[in-house]
Amino acid sequence: MIKPDRPANEAERLAALQRHRILDTPREQEFEDLVAIARAICGTSMGAVTLIDGERQWFKSLQGLDGEQTPRDEAFCAHAILQPGHLTVVEDARQDARFRGNPSVTADPFIRFYAGAPLLSSDGYALGTLCVFDSRPGQLGATQAEALRALSRQVGRMLEMRQLRRRIDHHQGEHDWYEARLAEYYVQLEQQNLALSEQTRTDPLTGLPNRRALSAALAEAIERGTGAPPAVALVDIDHFKQVNDLHGHTEGDRVLVELAGVLRAQFAGRGMAARYGGEEFVILLPDTPLAQAELQCQYLREAVAHLPMGLPVTVSVGLAAQHPGESAQETLRRADAALYQAKAQGRDRVVVAG
Repeated sequence: MIKPDRPANEAERLAALQRHRILDTPREQEFEDLVAIARAICGTSMGAVTLIDGERQWFKSLQGLDGEQTPRDEAFCAHAILQPGHLTVVEDARQDARFRGNPSVTADPFIRFYAGAPLLSSDGYALGTLCVFDSRPGQLGATQAEALRALSRQVGRMLEMRQLRRRIDHHQGEHDWYEARLAEYYVQLEQQNLALSEQTRTDPLTGLPNRRALSAALAEAIERGTGAPPAVALVDIDHFKQVNDLHGHTEGDRVLVELAGVLRAQFAGRGMAARYGGEEFVILLPDTPLAQAELQCQYLREAVAHLPMGLPVTVSVGLAAQHPGESAQETLRRADAALYQAKAQGRDRVVVAG
């Protein structure tokens, strides 16, 4: 492990951090929300807003594990602030001399992947980072990297807004001017959050809509209530754990991407295919008779079985049509029960819920 250097402007940087008066303050939902968005976009199990004090790393927000602070010499973010204009990405901490002996790498939470975007004050000092990390090695795509930078800029703006709010309290005579400035900041945040929220509706690996987008579309299809009731199919890759165990997670990801391509091609314009989590996908077929939905699922099953993947890949499918008065979750539960039957009956088949 290599301890991080101190920035050349350390005294000025610490003074800028102290001016924000944010250290040791309670958690705030605005910061929690941005960390949650960053984790969703980057697909990591952990994330944080960190501030680098003289001898410690303090967490304004920390998700995926517990804690309030760590020693600065052990902080990945203390390295990240040394390059204020750059995103620091560590794909596998075990292969990086700076971190391979770090207690957070050799022991719980066993950090492998890390990406941190510095939080810059209005006068350009790196106060800390918005970072995401995981216990598995990983990579960051160009779109994910840009989104993480955008979110870090929003965290920086929120830090500035906190200063503005304090000044408002001390300068009531200038209240109207400061209120206008705050309104401008909030408008900017709302506009950027709208764009970022669209990214949180897409699975970063496959490019398909995710569970959140599927839930909204299913609720809308049920509420519309015209024509045939919507059908829902849960699709699960058979023996997917063996693919990961025998061929590695990179090959497992390739299988997921290939299946997503089949789903996209088969159901584009006729419904929605979404990644539900892990190796599970969901197909939503609005205004589709159950017999037709079953036929389309059989076509899907056969198409997957004939994919030129270089290894055998099959899927099991549980299909259910929404019953009158039934909630979206109840329909999904029946489809899941049908999927369980398909697995129990030998896999590579479609089972229709009663």
